[in-house]
Amino acid sequence: MLNAQKRKTILLLIPIILVLVGYVLYPSIETMIESFKRNGTFSLENYQDFFGEKANANLEALWNSVWISLLSVFFSALIGIPLAYIFNRYDFPGRKFFSSIAIMPIVLPSLVGVMAFMYLYGEAGLIPNMIKDLFRLSEVPFSIGGISGILIVHAYTMYPYFYMTTSSALNNIDPSLEESAYNLGANRFEVFWKITFPLLTPGLVAASLLVFMVSMASFSAPFLLAGGFRVLSLQIYFSKMNGDLEMAATQSIILTVVSISFLLFMRWYQNRRDYRMASKGIGAHRSEVNNPFLKGCMVTLGILAMIILLLPHATLLILSLVPEGGWTWQTYPQSFNLENYRLLFDDPNIWDPVRNSLIMSFIACIGVFVFGIITSYALVKRKFIGKNLLDILVMIPWVLPATVVGMNMILAFNKASIFSFGHILVGTFWILPLAYFVRFIPLVVRSTTAVLEQMDDSIEEAAQNLGAKWFYTFRRVVIPIIMPGVLSGTLLAFVQAVGEFPTSVLLYTLGNRPISIEIMNQLRMFNMGQAAAYGMIQVGLIAIVMIISSKFFKVKADNAL
Repeated sequence: MLNAQKRKTILLLIPIILVLVGYVLYPSIETMIESFKRNGTFSLENYQDFFGEKANANLEALWNSVWISLLSVFFSALIGIPLAYIFNRYDFPGRKFFSSIAIMPIVLPSLVGVMAFMYLYGEAGLIPNMIKDLFRLSEVPFSIGGISGILIVHAYTMYPYFYMTTSSALNNIDPSLEESAYNLGANRFEVFWKITFPLLTPGLVAASLLVFMVSMASFSAPFLLAGGFRVLSLQIYFSKMNGDLEMAATQSIILTVVSISFLLFMRWYQNRRDYRMASKGIGAHRSEVNNPFLKGCMVTLGILAMIILLLPHATLLILSLVPEGGWTWQTYPQSFNLENYRLLFDDPNIWDPVRNSLIMSFIACIGVFVFGIITSYALVKRKFIGKNLLDILVMIPWVLPATVVGMNMILAFNKASIFSFGHILVGTFWILPLAYFVRFIPLVVRSTTAVLEQMDDSIEEAAQNLGAKWFYTFRRVVIPIIMPGVLSGTLLAFVQAVGEFPTSVLLYTLGNRPISIEIMNQLRMFNMGQAAAYGMIQVGLIAIVMIISSKFFKVKADNAL
């Protein structure tokens, strides 16, 4: 007979295993099987085509994806780490405001961000033409596009991962460690390189993984800024659009192998040393900047950073106020009004993508909210065989690029199965909420696990010793304690889902198209004002959710990282 504790553990694990096997493992296996098929029979021809003499396009796309992702990690770190160090280690006028502005790129979805950069820094963009007119140049001094455009957009939209993880790590470092090094004669550089930087390594590894995965799945920037530049995420999309699901599956497997290889390398790098501190920190310590010149430099840096960070948002707002035909051959827009917004409010059908995004994101987040609580509790507070395997399964959607998750959904659910309850899900409303759910499981599990690991087991045991049943203790004691972690992960999942584009572009139908797809459709029809108005609505929805979560629930997105 199993004791009560083991029975409860088994009851917890059954739904977790069913979900992970049915919606994470099974779709990945289906994609792998499909990659070994050619005309319905087992074959290695897809891989021969990928790596063979005729495969220049695929190999070029693979190489481009890898080095673009590595450079994206480098440039994101180059921006995020110094900003985090300045805003968290020095106290100067406006520091708190500037530090909050530093995470603004996270509310700018990928497709909207690329569109804003095109009109801000492109060949016909506002900034290059403003400089040209100001200095009376014969042509614009610069314009972003191609590879440089991809890297600039990636650095802008992805550096918050480094900024937030570095800020969190800096606030957890015991100041006495650095003070001891100073007392022993070390200079500032030696203290940073030998004491501070090693303690930041776990956070930097996590940020590097996030940026690498997001960059490998990048679709919007290569698609809009670098026509003809091949990356593997675009190759998957083109193969799917051409009906070659077998090659799309092969490309997805290759992209998965590269992503997992990077994960294993970063884990190896992190595990070379022990980064734990023997003492407890006493809270963040900031040095007051008293030198007037240095204080002025930091305030100036903060103001410049604020302007640069908010320019894409301002450009999007300007575009949304330009009426149709009000900015064609002219260098600058000639008139502004609310016509684009009026059209949105006048036509009820135009709100369908907004409603779809909200409903699908809400459904997915309800799912990850419940699943994240149960899974994190089992991983942290229960002992069972195969815990490491379960942890790996939970993290697979985090390792897989978004385009691969989309292909997995297509190949697994384009036929009826037990996991789709006997229905074909591809082409229905439910395929996108399911994809969002799978995609963002790791965010909630990770943020909840971090809080649960800090909760003393004696708290739960005390409640049970006083006669409380397990479920009552779990509901009234455990959940209130871990709720900040759960909500922070769910908030980040919602923000990502509302702006999700790479997965959506592979799975959407006319009936469930989200805002990001409608923006792409408006861009294709050259309705720039309408696309920008949709973009502002998308940014506004994300901002409102973040403000409400911060003000009323004291939850911030950076807690999830």
